[in-house]
Amino acid sequence: MSTEEEPRREAEGEETPDVDANYQPPPQKTIEEIMATDQEDESLRKYKEALLGAAQAEKIVVDATDPRKVIVKKLALCVTGRPDMELDLTGDISKLKKQSFTIKEGVQYRIRIDFVVQREIVHGLKYVQKTLRMGVPVDKMTHMVGSYPPKADLQSYTTPPEEAPSGLMARGSYTVTSLFTDDDKNEHLKWDWSFEIKKDWN
Repeated sequence: MSTEEEPRREAEGEETPDVDANYQPPPQKTIEEIMATDQEDESLRKYKEALLGAAQAEKIVVDATDPRKVIVKKLALCVTGRPDMELDLTGDISKLKKQSFTIKEGVQYRIRIDFVVQREIVHGLKYVQKTLRMGVPVDKMTHMVGSYPPKADLQSYTTPPEEAPSGLMARGSYTVTSLFTDDDKNEHLKWDWSFEIKKDWN
């Protein structure tokens, strides 16, 4: 359900809203409300039953101790031909800043977010990422993830490919603040992590 579109970016020092000024998020509806509409349209009714039937049949709760609708499980940095570099987001996220990924300059990489949706449909999920170097913002991007029904299985979103900076001036350590949010500005998870750009992987 994710859209492979170009992320919105901000230039350094430029304040740009995360969504278009004219954008109005659709009103949120429960599964019951969605199923109750368009009952006269047989094909649409069957489509919604196929899409949401499992979620309607039972209130899917993956973790009863967690009140959130979205539980973010993992961030993975993916480079073709190499094992994924992963951050476990289910523990003490304050410690993640001490774990640093190494990225070879100039390579293409993607970021994958693994998450679980429980209880109700979540509308307009977004992944927002701000990158800083020595405390100075150097990049910000927002990826529109989409809307997801509750599901016992793990769901995921992978960003379009990004190219790591290259050259002597680009090498060094970067810190990142990641946010998984939605149209209503609910913060499902916000965490900091870091990476280092080197001339080679070692």
